[in-house]
Amino acid sequence: MEYVQERVTTLHALTDHRPDAPTGRAAVVVPMTEREYGTLAADRVLSALETVDPARVIVPLRAPPNRAGAFAAWLDEFDLEVETLWCDGPRLADLLADRGVAGSRGKGRDVWLGLGRALDEEYVVVHDADTTTYSPRFVNRLLFPVANGHEFAKGYYARVEDDALYGRLFRLFFRPLVRALADRHDAAVLEYLEAFRYALAGEFAATTDLVSALRLQRGWGLEIGTLGEAFERAGFAGSAQVDLGEYEHDHRSVDGPTGLADMSRAVGEATLRVVDEAGVDVAYDTLPARYRETAAALTRQYATDAAFNGLGHDRGDERDQVATYADAVAKPGADTRLPAWTDAPLSPVEVGEAARADLAAVVDAEPKRVVDLGGETEVGARPRRDGGGDR
Repeated sequence: MEYVQERVTTLHALTDHRPDAPTGRAAVVVPMTEREYGTLAADRVLSALETVDPARVIVPLRAPPNRAGAFAAWLDEFDLEVETLWCDGPRLADLLADRGVAGSRGKGRDVWLGLGRALDEEYVVVHDADTTTYSPRFVNRLLFPVANGHEFAKGYYARVEDDALYGRLFRLFFRPLVRALADRHDAAVLEYLEAFRYALAGEFAATTDLVSALRLQRGWGLEIGTLGEAFERAGFAGSAQVDLGEYEHDHRSVDGPTGLADMSRAVGEATLRVVDEAGVDVAYDTLPARYRETAAALTRQYATDAAFNGLGHDRGDERDQVATYADAVAKPGADTRLPAWTDAPLSPVEVGEAARADLAAVVDAEPKRVVDLGGETEVGARPRRDGGGDR
């Protein structure tokens, strides 16, 4: 157990304390895809949020039309003020295209839409729905620093699962890439990025004033792009990181669609864009080799740490991953970030109206279900999670 402070305020989970936080003045944004429908992890997250009682829960949902209605009905079963923001409907697509912000779709685009809908509250918390160890303490812990003088707070946790070290993209790509840059350049932005213990965590909280000023990456570079925006707008003094304790969620393969190799390209581009914009003159011709050298040294350190703790560690596999990720070390391409909501060519109200109309249309198109309720027939009713009755 340690309590070392970084360049940003670092709040440690030294006990199981759940700090007081203004959850009733916060919106919680939980992006989901159709694969989260009815899962134990998502059910645990939403059930825990019932005990937190935030002002609103906004679920930016990526799902095909034949799944969106059932997903929204499932979300409505929870004792929460839930807004299902279906991100794949035709009206919303037309609205974004008409206003010049269509572009590529991804997690970042969905979160951006959800953040716009959250701006009516004082604070915003963002986290994923795939953790099997979700606790109501997470929201309070993330909110505590932003309710006490900070503008931005990011969660962190150790990825130790199945008797092995995970967090591979952070350990083997992001951290050595930033360290290789910091070894060559004396820049505040690199000190800032290095200060975060798990920079790729998807969990953060912020004031809505800060959220309204964020330019977001459209895809997997979301987390690092958000850190870059926080550096520019909140800086060291306005930023914090919070230990969320035990946190387990899905693991991805290295190869294949949405694998870590694909993610590394988005993360690398977002990282190097942040660094470029902060005025660092990156030597791209030598950076891949410097990344490999730094990653090799870190891999040896992780192997020793794993052995010290009796954890499994495949050093050869990690070296192979470093070789794969090295291809992602390249000058960033065109900037496709979404605008800050303060500068957006559309309003969150218009987004909400389009998404609601899209969802209503697919619900109306669904065949009505008939449920037998003790001898009576109710058209369109859906059984609740607990089999019926009051909640």
